[in-house]
Parts: sequence; structure tokens; C-alpha cells
Amino acid sequence: MEKSELYNKGEAVRRSMYGDEAFEKTNKETYGSPLMGKFIDVATETVFGGLWARPGIDLKTRALICVVSDVSTAREEELAIHLRFALNQGWTQEELTEVMLHLSGYVGLPCVRGAMLVAERVFAESDASK
Repeated sequence: MEKSELYNKGEAVRRSMYGDEAFEKTNKETYGSPLMGKFIDVATETVFGGLWARPGIDLKTRALICVVSDVSTAREEELAIHLRFALNQGWTQEELTEVMLHLSGYVGLPCVRGAMLVAERVFAESDASK
């Protein structure tokens, strides 16, 4: 794929959200196949370049929006990614936990229970890497 300006912006955002080491690892382990390479090329250009790189709100807020969206739609695999992004952007484990608990009144306990199980794993991994 020829890299457009949006792609380049998106790749820079992805790298900043993941951190260099996790960015390289994810590219190799998750997106290293031809099929998933096509997926990440589209996501890099359209989502990260077209949405995450837009002006108007900061990356920290965008990361929290993704956490709320994932919890609300029970997208647990995506939630793990976005919780890491949110932690990397400065949200604390306590703040993220409160966000998820607050959502229980609006999206229901089953969605939040699943999210809390994902968060428990992500938080433990984050603590272990420090």
C-alpha cells in the first residue's frame, strides 16, 4: 500500500498510543500476515489517521471514549487494547475502574462484569511491566 499523508499521521498516532516496543510487537504478532496487514493498513489510514489525528480533542480523551464504547458494546478484545492506550495516556487504574462502574447503571452489569475481568488482566500486566 502506498502511504498517504493520512496513513503517515495514523501510523504516528498508533506508535504513540502503543509505545515503540508494543507497536513493533503488535505489528509482527497480530498484523504480520498478509490478511491482517491489509486490515491494519486500512485501520491506520482511516481510523488513526482520519479520526485519532483530528484536532479538537486530545488523545487522552479519545482513549477514554474508546474504553466507554468498548464496555458499552462488550468488545472485550478491543477493550484490552484501549485500556492500555488509556493507561499510556495518563488515566489511572482507579479512574478507569470508576468509569466502568459508572457505566453499569447505563449499559448493565453483564457488560461491566466482562470489562472488569479484562481490566483486571490488563492492570496486572501493566503493574508487572513497571
